[in-house]
Amino acid sequence: MTIASAQDLCLQLISSAFQRCRTSEDLCRLSVLLKRSPPSDPRSVQISVSDTGVGSCAEDFGGLKLRREAFGAQIWDGLLFVTTTSIGDDQIHHYQFNLKESASGRRLTRLSSNPKNGLQFSGTEVCLSISESIDVLLAAFSCFFRKILILKIPNVSIELVVEQGDAPGSRYVNLFLSNEGRNPLPFAASNLERLKSGVEDYVFKHRNTSGKKCESCFSSGEHLKIGSGTVCCTESRRYPGSVMEAVIVISEMSEVASTCPRTCSSKTEVLYFKDFTPCRIPQSTLKALTSIDWKSYGLSFGSVVDQGGFALVEWENLPPSITIPSAGRKTRPDQNLIKKAIKLALNDLKDNYAGVLLSAHAVKVRSYAPDLAKTISSLILSSNDADFREECCSFLGLQSQGVGGEVVEDCIREKIIAVVEMHDREPQRSKEMPTFLFEDDHMQELGSQDGEYEGEGAFGSMDIC
Repeated sequence: MTIASAQDLCLQLISSAFQRCRTSEDLCRLSVLLKRSPPSDPRSVQISVSDTGVGSCAEDFGGLKLRREAFGAQIWDGLLFVTTTSIGDDQIHHYQFNLKESASGRRLTRLSSNPKNGLQFSGTEVCLSISESIDVLLAAFSCFFRKILILKIPNVSIELVVEQGDAPGSRYVNLFLSNEGRNPLPFAASNLERLKSGVEDYVFKHRNTSGKKCESCFSSGEHLKIGSGTVCCTESRRYPGSVMEAVIVISEMSEVASTCPRTCSSKTEVLYFKDFTPCRIPQSTLKALTSIDWKSYGLSFGSVVDQGGFALVEWENLPPSITIPSAGRKTRPDQNLIKKAIKLALNDLKDNYAGVLLSAHAVKVRSYAPDLAKTISSLILSSNDADFREECCSFLGLQSQGVGGEVVEDCIREKIIAVVEMHDREPQRSKEMPTFLFEDDHMQELGSQDGEYEGEGAFGSMDIC
């Protein structure tokens, strides 16, 4: 693996430690310590990344490669010091890696091991020193951990410690817990359930920068709508057994003006996780985002810009008061899998929330519903045939005696809108089988005898093309 900078190397070491914890069957701790070196070298920072996960081996670090600029300006001497042991080991192993060495045979130096004296434990600690601002490192590591929290992996707690001297108050400790959101999940929850809950908390907390849900923007959970999709690939030769999980959250802001200084925009933040680790979004994902038929969801795609740790999608016509603040996805970068998973998440939103992400055509047709309902209502109520009026009201589920025109009109309008929205959620439905607006038990009986009917009576129908 080729890494561009010493800071990127630190993030890779943290990611590897997180994977060792995640794959462990026990509760684990991941600790990152930043310590200021002696005053003689004020910019030098000692970094320790330790975990109590499954343990590692020398080969885990042998494949690390850094570009030449990573060693420029005396930022780093290229040395890694590794201490590690696994449950089955009877020794604690010590290694020194010199990543400046191009020859693999000279990169690794095995140091003296220590006996475990019959104790059973596992863990790894990696130490290095780089010339960098502690504030810069602290910001980068905190951002990385906030993204890891989205996954809500239940068996890992993360500790970030900064020591800037021996004076009181010079020690900073931040503890990141995966299950401290609004609705703690059971330990046996699936990865997708955790991802959905994590993305929701990420939005509530404004990218996890707030300690708790922002009550100014989200007085209740009703303003958030969430959809998800999962695609498993069994046919791809390149990515056999790959799984793509996509989660999309839509925020419908309250009509009451928010007092929160954070303002929403017409941009969507897209996060990407590969093998449970936040990382740069690959080109395959960016291409998948541009190739989706967004107009069928009432959106007009503008552009997508890679921001390094995430991407920003800008829309040309994001519906008023609606933002899509975050989308998460997880597994290998296969463009078709990504596209399918995102579409499943979008369709899930449409299925679960009436009137959300309707296509532009459906919105246009729905706008005719009030006039159409008024016309049909007038035809019913102006008829001199009492039996006809009674039968029509029966189809509508209303009492014929004393019913007002507004009641009939509202009922018809709601049924028309419901059909429009249902048809838009199922665009592949056969046009030879129009959706009926009103149900009738008598027609259901006929439908059970004749395959021409779908078991729904027809007072009026709309075939939306």
